[in-house]
Amino acid sequence: MKIAKASISLLITVALIYFLNRSWNFGTPIPPLGKFLDPFGGFWQNAETKYRPSQVLMLTGLKDEVIIHYDSLLIPHVFAKNNDDLYLAQGYITAANRLWQMEFQTHAAAGRISEIIGSAAALDYDLTQRRRGMVYAAENALKAMLANPVAASMVNSYTQGINQYIQSLAYKNLPLEYKLLGYEPENWSPLKCGLLLKNMALTLNSGDKDLEMTNALKLFDKALIDLVWPDNENVGDPIVDNTGNWNFTPIKIDSVPLALPNELVKVTPLEKSPPDVGSNNWAVSGTKTNTGAPILCNDPHLSLSLPSIWYVIHLHAPGVNVMGASLPGSPAVISGFNDSIAWGVTNAQRDLVDWYKIEFKDKSKREYKSDGTWKPTRQVIEKFKVKGGNDFYDTITFTHQGPVLFDENFRGDNEMKHFSMRWIAHDPSEEIITFFKLNRAKNHSEYMDALNHYASPAQNFVFASVSGDIAMRIQGRFPVRRKEEGKYILDGTLTQTEWQAFIPNEHNVMYKNPARGFVSSANQYPADNTYPYYINATSYEAYRNRRINKLLGEMTEITPRDMMELQFDNYNLKAEESLPYFLKQLDTANFSQAQKSAYKILSAWDYENTVDSEGASYYEAWWDALFPLVWDEVKTSNVTLAYPTAYTTIKLLKENPDLLFFDVIGTPEKETARDVIQQAFIQGVESIEKWKSEKNKDPRWADFKDTFIGHLLQGLPAFSYHVQHGGNHDIVNASSRRHGPSWRMVVSLERSGVRTWGVYPGGQSGNPGSPFYNNMLNTWATGSYYLFQFTGNPAQYKTNVATLTLKPVAP
Repeated sequence: MKIAKASISLLITVALIYFLNRSWNFGTPIPPLGKFLDPFGGFWQNAETKYRPSQVLMLTGLKDEVIIHYDSLLIPHVFAKNNDDLYLAQGYITAANRLWQMEFQTHAAAGRISEIIGSAAALDYDLTQRRRGMVYAAENALKAMLANPVAASMVNSYTQGINQYIQSLAYKNLPLEYKLLGYEPENWSPLKCGLLLKNMALTLNSGDKDLEMTNALKLFDKALIDLVWPDNENVGDPIVDNTGNWNFTPIKIDSVPLALPNELVKVTPLEKSPPDVGSNNWAVSGTKTNTGAPILCNDPHLSLSLPSIWYVIHLHAPGVNVMGASLPGSPAVISGFNDSIAWGVTNAQRDLVDWYKIEFKDKSKREYKSDGTWKPTRQVIEKFKVKGGNDFYDTITFTHQGPVLFDENFRGDNEMKHFSMRWIAHDPSEEIITFFKLNRAKNHSEYMDALNHYASPAQNFVFASVSGDIAMRIQGRFPVRRKEEGKYILDGTLTQTEWQAFIPNEHNVMYKNPARGFVSSANQYPADNTYPYYINATSYEAYRNRRINKLLGEMTEITPRDMMELQFDNYNLKAEESLPYFLKQLDTANFSQAQKSAYKILSAWDYENTVDSEGASYYEAWWDALFPLVWDEVKTSNVTLAYPTAYTTIKLLKENPDLLFFDVIGTPEKETARDVIQQAFIQGVESIEKWKSEKNKDPRWADFKDTFIGHLLQGLPAFSYHVQHGGNHDIVNASSRRHGPSWRMVVSLERSGVRTWGVYPGGQSGNPGSPFYNNMLNTWATGSYYLFQFTGNPAQYKTNVATLTLKPVAP
């Protein structure tokens, strides 16, 4: 009996050892629980306190000592004696705080998520990324970086710093997500810096609607297309209004008929970035401020996630003293300020993706037709490692235009329809030099020189300087387009339909010190109608820019606090322009009690999407019912069509009430604008009543919108947060449920010393066990800011959280 009991105990022990020391997958990957729960090396070791001990570390590759003072927000102030040490230290400390985020995002960019997650959805995502040519784009960017000695030194030093941090890690020191997912970090490479930058280009500059508009051209007449999907909605001020004063001779190219496929395109397009992805920036002249100094503001609107997109850092070395938001995984500061200037960015929206229908010689796809001859393709066999599963292989075919993304093996209509992708982000570029120079720029001339190196993603760069200048320049590498070129699918067998030239930098949209005393951009149309180049995009913003310009135009004696309040402005201009008309269309005779209550609340609403507003909730519910009801033809079409914008939808409801799109599919009646507005109101009230019943409370806007800032692994709700926050898309405070101001910055460029306030929704640490993971979240949500410490004197930081001294290893 004793032997039997001992045997059973031994078997249980062996089984536990086996179970606790291997990964399992029951739909969700589970790490080795023995290691994960180990109190000496598991997740317990990821708990941090607010204060860190000062340290002295020895690093190879350093030329001299580097001092890093962490302030009370865990912002590192890095003091180095040369550029190589500066970027090596930046790489090291960024990895120390954000390593898992950096690697996860570059794995995602490269199409390698299935290696660590192993699901079918992850493999489909990876297939899309590789067929999109993300690694191809990063490789081309890397070639350009390594060809430039300054850029090569930056990325190599930055990479060296990251790798020294990685090599210092034991299992117990790994970021929590590695322990949860059961894998370890690999060495960083300069290619990953390229992947990080191209991942931002994917978010900001990969939008197009060529496939959808080609279908629309087949289904509807051209007059209807121009009415419903106009290139320019002609609303409000463009970013630059320089009417009649574009003093250059534009490049002219031959006008040729744009050949279009003569059939509907039934492929499933790539997912689009949501329309919430945008930004605000502006600069006001000292003539409008109470100090006489310019003030510059920037708030990029991106996906709200944790760890936060940005990492604030102060970099100081001979010739540079700069602070602001950096991207974890890339050296330098992206949106920030130095002793002399400040700059910030918003998305330029331009269409920089074209699709070409390709004709292959046969099913092997080894040759394709171009100008009557057969040219060889380049075929790449991609291997996908799938965690817990078999390897997967895919063959990607490249023409000279780019990768053939859609074919019979991936989202294709049939084996005879193939479409290649021409994307500006695939081209070699050296954006890193732009930020190297901006970080060191002293005046407008040096700002202009820095932007000459910038290609993608196209951005609206705002500028202000201590010397008093303000400016705006829309910078990217833009093809010279014939009218409507790039709006529809092009004939890939003819090179005359391809990009023939690029707009010279000096012809890009820009201006300096306008008479009105401010410059601004909020993703609206870039230029007045006399600008000589054709411009197209998926859409341009119609509301935020007009609200910003109205208020800036009215303001005088502006203070930094005024600018903070403008960034947090919750006024709903879309509602102001639509709600009175909507209410007038309603037949109230047979309203239920709930509908009467909703009508009363909406009639009294002040158009402010504040935290406590109920009118904002009722309006949003009404709009969310109305928009798909109007465009049910788009939603139910057997081919993909593009949704028109909110501005165009409201304009058509007002001005074309009998438009064919207002007739609801599936009903015998012929509905008009008035009918769909009435139906949507009823549906919207029903949705609010359902919400009230489920939540057992009144529909305050903050609760109804429910801003959610989620961990990058959305399966980790314990590391994610619901935030009480106003605003919405189409509002200056552009905070919707999952997108919003990812970084707010206000810079007063005073001659006595630059003063800067900033905040973002999260914290400097990527570790959910750190008090610095989310410590700025409530400050951001309430519209408050931190005054940043910024000085070239390292002695002023000695009393803060901790000091890290990096010393070179003796030869």
